[in-house]
Amino acid sequence: MASTKYPSAVFDVAAELQTHYGDFNHYNLKNPLDELLFIICSTKTGEASYRSTYRSLKETFPTHHQIAEAPAEYIARPIVSGGLSNQKAKAIRNLLDIIVEKFGEPTLKPLRKMSNEDAEAFLLSLPGVGKKVARCVLMYSLGRQVFPVDTHCWRIARRLGWVRPTHKDKHCAPRDMDRLQSKIPPELRYSLHVNMISLGREICTPSHPRCDECPISALCPKTGVNE
Repeated sequence: MASTKYPSAVFDVAAELQTHYGDFNHYNLKNPLDELLFIICSTKTGEASYRSTYRSLKETFPTHHQIAEAPAEYIARPIVSGGLSNQKAKAIRNLLDIIVEKFGEPTLKPLRKMSNEDAEAFLLSLPGVGKKVARCVLMYSLGRQVFPVDTHCWRIARRLGWVRPTHKDKHCAPRDMDRLQSKIPPELRYSLHVNMISLGREICTPSHPRCDECPISALCPKTGVNE
């Protein structure tokens, strides 16, 4: 039985989405530094493109030590096809400098021994890393029971009535991410996150959602409503 602090349908939604999508991991990575680099490559880039640019980055710099020693302009070259290459390269260069200064080498493995709060705080101290990115690293690479709120999770949770936006433009502020995370049972956070991404990309799209094909349409008060 669902706890009163959680949305009444959360367990049913999680079960239906897990059956439909099977907890697909969206190619995320087990090494936390690799995952962080992968996410930076994915910024404002389509899936096929950022997977390709990440592979190119790793082919050019097979080890973390090699990329940690490379100038930003060298880092930008293998990721140019993904767009914003200079911006992304500078972010990689800056965060690697901080990581090496903190841990003595280019690694995020020390985060494994930290609490969720301390690990998240360190990740948030890195340039360009917000709560969604920090929690993706924590969840995918460190196995922590956190709930990263990306655009798909936010849109679907709003349509399900689990959370209301606090801004007129309906964007998800950091405090909204905390609010939504608190409404997801810890044991369901990974499954709901990955399956909401799949649902948001395929069916519950920003405009013209295909509600007649949705596996959770019976549980959604917004069925048939186009936002």
